[in-house]
Amino acid sequence: MIKLMLVEDEDIIRKGIRDLIGRAAPDFEVVYEAAHGKEALAYLERNVVDAIITDIRMREMDGLQMVEKLRAAGHGMPIVIVSGYGDFVYAKKALQFGIADYLLKPIDRKDFAAALDKIRLTLNPSNGEAGGAAPESQADGGPPSSEGRRIIRKLKNYIAEHPDGDLRLQTLAERVHLNPSYLSQLFKQEEGGNLSDYIAETRIRRACKLLETTKLKVYDIARLSGYQSPKHFMLVFKQHTGMTPGTYRERKGM
Repeated sequence: MIKLMLVEDEDIIRKGIRDLIGRAAPDFEVVYEAAHGKEALAYLERNVVDAIITDIRMREMDGLQMVEKLRAAGHGMPIVIVSGYGDFVYAKKALQFGIADYLLKPIDRKDFAAALDKIRLTLNPSNGEAGGAAPESQADGGPPSSEGRRIIRKLKNYIAEHPDGDLRLQTLAERVHLNPSYLSQLFKQEEGGNLSDYIAETRIRRACKLLETTKLKVYDIARLSGYQSPKHFMLVFKQHTGMTPGTYRERKGM
């Protein structure tokens, strides 16, 4: 089940989106509804979601501001932006943040279904668009298998050397000159796991090492491990290790 958060200040639109999901996407579960960006960010300090659908124009904090803060804090979940404004400036700025899709109101059902498919593909790249078949390198226009392995090795080395850097899928794909969706599939094929999970594991390993070998404050370790939000770092750290950073450090005798 894909855990989804809706961020929209108009109740009737939020209900309409929720109803669309309920009828067309039984594998999605709306776990939280926020009326603006600040409320959404507050929820994400204590909880984890798989994806977000958000409006742009909202009181308190608009959708673009929220997305910018999420990306700066290391949240890489797929995000779909829905807006009543067809201004290209909004779309261009939204795309800079690596969003999954940008839809205009009133929402077209086919476009909405396609956006949900993009979320599925990002979260589960092995499912693909062709019934879950793995990419077949040259047959699909991608690199041959040996080149694919080289690309993934290069990517893993870069991630290991820059755990505190910009490791969004779009950024990594540009670095290795591949389509983001194809890179996700290639990584899954070569490594047997999701790229996002690998990045999280690498960052948590970095954090564990820093906790074991330094006396740095937790918020400094969070930043050096790629998390701008200490609260989000502590949440992810506990999910991976079963304990807080402080407890981990105590058990390691630091």
